[in-house]
Amino acid sequence: MQNIIHVRNVSKSFSNHQALSNASIEIKEGIVFGLLGPNGAGKTTLIRILNQIIAPDSGEIMFKEQPLSAEDIRHFGYLPEERGLYKKMKVGEQALYLARLKGLSKQEANKRLKYWFEKLKIGSWWDKRIEELSKGMAQKVQFVTTIIHEPSLLIFDEPFSGFDPINANMLKNEIKELKEKGTTIILSSHNMSSVEELCDDIALINRSKVILQGNVEEIRHSYRKNIFELSFTGNHEEVVTLAQQHYHILKSIQNHHIHTITLQAKGSVAENDLLKIVVPHVQVLSFKEVLPGMEEIFIENVKKSQE
Repeated sequence: MQNIIHVRNVSKSFSNHQALSNASIEIKEGIVFGLLGPNGAGKTTLIRILNQIIAPDSGEIMFKEQPLSAEDIRHFGYLPEERGLYKKMKVGEQALYLARLKGLSKQEANKRLKYWFEKLKIGSWWDKRIEELSKGMAQKVQFVTTIIHEPSLLIFDEPFSGFDPINANMLKNEIKELKEKGTTIILSSHNMSSVEELCDDIALINRSKVILQGNVEEIRHSYRKNIFELSFTGNHEEVVTLAQQHYHILKSIQNHHIHTITLQAKGSVAENDLLKIVVPHVQVLSFKEVLPGMEEIFIENVKKSQE
């Protein structure tokens, strides 16, 4: 899988503030890539450099193995965290205007807008003014105007901000569909559960530097802590007694006749050692390793980089 974006040793400073310091990131084509970091880490600066809103002080951005040019930006779609719709304009009028700016004919723009307005069930908003819409409603409109020209690269900066859970789920499904069609998506979000659900790879930036990057599942496995969850029916006390020889009992829950215990291995114990211990004594319903979530990994790495 080739890179669609390659950030090479990019640095950028503003006055006496270093926003990015020798940052290098590779983004493969056709994936959802999570751009993570605390506020002020440098994410938005990098996004603006990718969109050629600002230029780096040093380093370069490659798009499909060639230096990024102004012409390439036509193939990008950018949904910024701070929305930029004209409040006094009507929804349909503005959506059509923005679609034309992205190179679509009036006929093609109307055709695509009709499709998306029907799909997202916002057709009745066409003659409303933007100022009449809630933040979430305006977000839907701007999402449509971001993807209307079918760009090969989409950049979403905090796309779930202002959405209720139902509409956030709708947006997640749209992101998954876009990925299935081959679109590459850069997703900047503080919502770590969404990152785990949607992202293939991530890069974590803190204090202007890239401190972690790679495949989400590989990263989670690399931070594994030998924690397991076992659900079973049978003698709970006997299982705890047997397991305590090699495991710390972190949590124990009983729901009717089903017991669920969370354990952490005291040393280097193989995954199936626990099963060998308990299978002769109880009926095992499920057994799985509990990997750390991206939020836990995020916090751990940010704290470590600040020491």
